[in-house]
Amino acid sequence: MKQIITSKNAPNPIGPYSHAVLSGSTIYVSGQVGKKATGEMMVQDIRSETTQVMENIGAILNEAGMNFAQIVKTTIFLKNMDDFSAVNEVYGSYFTKDFPARETVQVSKLPLDVNVEISVIAVK
Repeated sequence: MKQIITSKNAPNPIGPYSHAVLSGSTIYVSGQVGKKATGEMMVQDIRSETTQVMENIGAILNEAGMNFAQIVKTTIFLKNMDDFSAVNEVYGSYFTKDFPARETVQVSKLPLDVNVEISVIAVK
């Protein structure tokens, strides 16, 4: 059984997918980009872009009654691996201990021509 999770505090999906799917006690959050729920793109710099990505993830988790401490796995997609340390610094500020498993990969292009996209899996 699956439950679709949608947050009014995250941008609308740009395709045929949901913000997240809750299956049992596990939530699968679709990749989020630096776009506000209002539609405004936050791509002025990689730090503000990553902050918006993380805020979108937080809004979706919150909608499911979850938080960052429950994330067990993340995937970070970067357009430019030179942004890794800045993204890592912002990303890391959302966790205090027991960090999730993660991979970071460089890709040639992302939706809306953003610089970073992050997806997560969390467990209640």
